[in-house]
Amino acid sequence: MSDSTLDRAPQAAAKLALMRRWLHDTGAGALRLRGIDWFAWCTAGGSSAVLQACETGVAEVLVTKAEACILTDETVADRLREEEVPPGFSFHVTPWEDLAWRERFVLESAFGAPVLSDRPRGAELALPASVHHQRLVLSEPEQQRYRQLGGQAAEAISEALRAARPDWTEYELAAAGARALWRRGIHPALVLAVGSARLALYREPTPSAARLGERAMLVLRGRRHGLHACLTRFVSFGSAGPASALQADLLTVEATALAACVPGNSLAAVYHALLQAYRHVGRPEAMREHTQGGVTAYLTHELMATASTALALEPGMALAFNPGFAGIQIEDTFLLGERGLENLTCDPSWPATTVQGRNRPLWLEAAC
Repeated sequence: MSDSTLDRAPQAAAKLALMRRWLHDTGAGALRLRGIDWFAWCTAGGSSAVLQACETGVAEVLVTKAEACILTDETVADRLREEEVPPGFSFHVTPWEDLAWRERFVLESAFGAPVLSDRPRGAELALPASVHHQRLVLSEPEQQRYRQLGGQAAEAISEALRAARPDWTEYELAAAGARALWRRGIHPALVLAVGSARLALYREPTPSAARLGERAMLVLRGRRHGLHACLTRFVSFGSAGPASALQADLLTVEATALAACVPGNSLAAVYHALLQAYRHVGRPEAMREHTQGGVTAYLTHELMATASTALALEPGMALAFNPGFAGIQIEDTFLLGERGLENLTCDPSWPATTVQGRNRPLWLEAAC
């Protein structure tokens, strides 16, 4: 067992105590967590992911009043035990082809009581919404992991865009972004790269063979220890030109939303602040063109900001909003504290301006 997993044991123990309170409060016999998001949360940063684009991984977590167990197969059990899972968990290891054995074990462990699950199947019951809400408020160790992730994700996107050239294809820029993340031990959960010819056409452009041309956007979602750093940056080969006026309007819109992110405000209040800001700059249609972001952490979108999202913001929540229009957008990941927002994905070396007291990224103007 590695030093990293040993260090996480106290954090995992606190989470197990919380999960057992959920069992007591609901009368359930077992808690079965299949998603890579919940696996990371339960194990204080472990990973069950192998296929990067899947919601579920190669192991599940089963918690009862008496035991916390990792359900997996013989293919990966030794690696998970050594590298990913802290002390405090037992292992139920089955042959990879015998799924029925695992199902019998779960039913026997629950002793006939309901089984709660993040992704319920059959007779299993869904987790109460209040359970998910508690996951959104991050502990101090989680916040510290997030700071380290955010800083390195910001370095990665800067590295990729500073290396970019106008004759690169979007594929090449996406590859540079993914490489920069992997070099820092960050999983590229999402990489979008788009050049000038396609910027204004689509809000979520997957990379293509098109050349970047005079400007490009790179969007990264980097995952480590289960947490996601979300950020967007632009490069212009030469002067940004007319885009500078668009940037100014966009910064105004974003500043209005960020100012609404205070403890006690609802996500709906942030949504309505964004809507008013879009109207103020003459772009009311932008609200409907793309999702605007919301609470992030173990999912890139834990909870989206909509006109009716009643969730009250609390210190310890992470937020990522991505307002945009006319082929440009802006995005960083913030941690909400008692005194306001902390930008987790700020690279001090990136070109920036100050908007309402916050350091906000501008376009990088690179040599052609």
